[in-house]
Amino acid sequence: MGTETEGEIDLDYGVDDKPPWLKSILLGLQHVAVMIVPATAVAYIVAGAVGLEAADTAYLVQMVLLFSGIATIVQTYTVGPVGSKLPIVMGTSFTFVGAASSIGASSGLAAVFGAILVTGFVVEGLVGWQFKRIRPFFPPLVTGLVVVIIGLYLIPVGMDYAAGGVGAADYGSLTNLGLASLVLSIAVALNMFTSGVTRLLSVLVGIVVGYGVAVALGVVDFGPIADAAWFAVPRPGEFGFAFEPVPIVTFAFLFLVSAMETVGDMSGITAAEGRNPTHEEFRGGLFTDGLLSSIGSAFAAFPITSFSQNVGIVNFTGVMSRHVVGIGGVLLAVLGLVPKVGAAVTTIPSAVFGGAVLLMVGMVAASGTRLIFLHTDLNRRNMVIMAVSLGLGLGVATRPEALGGLPSAAETFFGQPVILTALSALVLNTFVPGDQSPLFDADPDETPAESMGILSSDD
Repeated sequence: MGTETEGEIDLDYGVDDKPPWLKSILLGLQHVAVMIVPATAVAYIVAGAVGLEAADTAYLVQMVLLFSGIATIVQTYTVGPVGSKLPIVMGTSFTFVGAASSIGASSGLAAVFGAILVTGFVVEGLVGWQFKRIRPFFPPLVTGLVVVIIGLYLIPVGMDYAAGGVGAADYGSLTNLGLASLVLSIAVALNMFTSGVTRLLSVLVGIVVGYGVAVALGVVDFGPIADAAWFAVPRPGEFGFAFEPVPIVTFAFLFLVSAMETVGDMSGITAAEGRNPTHEEFRGGLFTDGLLSSIGSAFAAFPITSFSQNVGIVNFTGVMSRHVVGIGGVLLAVLGLVPKVGAAVTTIPSAVFGGAVLLMVGMVAASGTRLIFLHTDLNRRNMVIMAVSLGLGLGVATRPEALGGLPSAAETFFGQPVILTALSALVLNTFVPGDQSPLFDADPDETPAESMGILSSDD
């Protein structure tokens, strides 16, 4: 197995490095450009399912941007125990779209935001608080598989965007595929065959060129800019709160998924340094997920979690600076307060964005693969665990209807590719003897309780 810091990639900037201001702003903008469309898409999808007016939809979008920015700043710089000091971009995940849409349509947004308010910090706060005790159950084999499945199950999302977006009249058109291919080709060519700032900003350059071509082709709609206001004020309790058992249980399950995704994303980030996150990093990162989700729900923001495609940017560009991501957080917060600017950014066509997303999610899967290979012997035991976990995860990702016979709560829970992969890897790795099992790979100098994470040598 690899050493704790073996296999790090060549980094142009480490986690605490500060690139020059202009370069930092451009690099931060690159992070924002990659995540802003899917983050705001969650608000649009839920608003459409619930049947909201345009003004209410715009407000949901602004709150998503504002609290994504605030959470990103907290994640990179910390407030007390909250935050990891890692370059993690925060935003609203597609994990919550289905539940928020169905519950919002049947019980109203008050039930959605009430459930988020209760379960956000309760679930992820508890996981983060006790993570030191449960960390032995999440060795590189388990966290690496979570990172891999995050990347793999997002590939169809990237393909949908590259084709023009689900439900688009021109889905799969040559124009959309051409724009996506242009962005992807430029980003890869600049990253592989150039150096310096052009390599570091390869994704942003690809998006800018693709956007320019889209404007020239007349496929960009500037209408949302004229309709947007210049300033938005957060309003607590905009849609009210209702505390109903089924929505609360459903969102509690989904926050477990979010916690596992964050663990995987943090592992994908630190894989650039050839290591796993520390206990303090895990705890602070999970606290940020839960606390900011609960606070944001008070202002009608959907749950905030780590964004996987931005993990891909870190590994793709070799820029791990948390200060760059912090600038990206400031930009997101500004976009949340200035709807007209945010509307301008969201005019990026789905196909342009899709070319970048395909590259980023592929890099996420690749970074998870590297994390496994560096720290795991590929013997029969570990190969079987990988086969079962990825097979089940990709199985429900590609054929979710296969679980249609389960009770609705179980279908929601086990229908999440990340949670099914993580649970499979966790159970098998724990109970099958091997060098990464917390039950069978005890340090001879530790007590059994210490080896399982129940006690530490410092207690």
